[in-house]
Amino acid sequence: MTDRDVHLPVAAQPTVDSIVDYTQRAEAGGYDCAWLPETWGRDGVTVLTAMAERTDEIDIGSSILNTYSRSPALLGQTAATLQELSEGRFRLGLGPSGPVVIENWHGLEYGNPLKRTRETVDIVRQVLSGEPVDYDGDEFDLSGFRLRCAPPEPTPPIEVTGMGPKAVELAGRFADGWHGIMLTPDGVRDRLEDIERGAELGERDPEDVQVTTGVTCCVLDDTDRARDLARQHVAFYVGGMGTFYRDALERQGYDEAVEIHDAWQAGDRERALDCLGDDLLDDLCAVGDPESARESLERYEAVDGIDAIAVSFPRGATEDEVRQTMDAVAPDDA
Repeated sequence: MTDRDVHLPVAAQPTVDSIVDYTQRAEAGGYDCAWLPETWGRDGVTVLTAMAERTDEIDIGSSILNTYSRSPALLGQTAATLQELSEGRFRLGLGPSGPVVIENWHGLEYGNPLKRTRETVDIVRQVLSGEPVDYDGDEFDLSGFRLRCAPPEPTPPIEVTGMGPKAVELAGRFADGWHGIMLTPDGVRDRLEDIERGAELGERDPEDVQVTTGVTCCVLDDTDRARDLARQHVAFYVGGMGTFYRDALERQGYDEAVEIHDAWQAGDRERALDCLGDDLLDDLCAVGDPESARESLERYEAVDGIDAIAVSFPRGATEDEVRQTMDAVAPDDA
């Protein structure tokens, strides 16, 4: 069985309570995990705390806390604390993000993202063990740190994001899980080969790496509105959030990703949207009426190696549209 997770909206929501309400709705709907990204709204840790305290069964995860704006030791403390608050339901998602976020928003130098992520995972693991942390790496040099509380039991899994082959290979070598987005079912299959190669290099079983694929979903009575929202969402990420998403689509054979990116960067949003055709939208998203959306998700479930699908929502969707979509594609056993 493939788990059905929910990736909470990236767009700023009206209140913390509204985000918690989504999480509670997901729990009632039978979703396995509620993932929260830390982007440009509220900080992720505070909101994850509220989510953990006001739910009982659903797993709570940071779909991404970037590896630059917090130190590895602090990330380890955070994971230990959230694991305690959630009574063992926390999953730590980490990733380097990209230059747009790290350099423009945080004012930090974006360098050696793969090595930084690898070393961050190593240090967080040492922190969570409860033992003294002594680490001599290329990015970090630590000594003398130790948790002043009992180490969490069980130890929360550490899952990483990644887009390119080397990043995914690295996840296969050292992480407990990998999160992929902006991938078609065939695109996921290609990246699973990277997981397997990394696991082999790390002398691990690839089945020990939890693979979660995020899929943009929008299910509305107005199916044209659903498609428009998803199209705008994909175009924004391909065109406006650096080159990672453009490159990911181009690797999957969608040469129009370059046109989308270039048009967006030139300020021609209408042309960018026009370049994102129906075929790409349908390959990449689950949108429209409930039956069509569920069939799209089933294409991902049919990929051997995907452990969970994280239902995500277009950034322009209203609260009611997020709820309608969440309910429409909730697990069948809810």
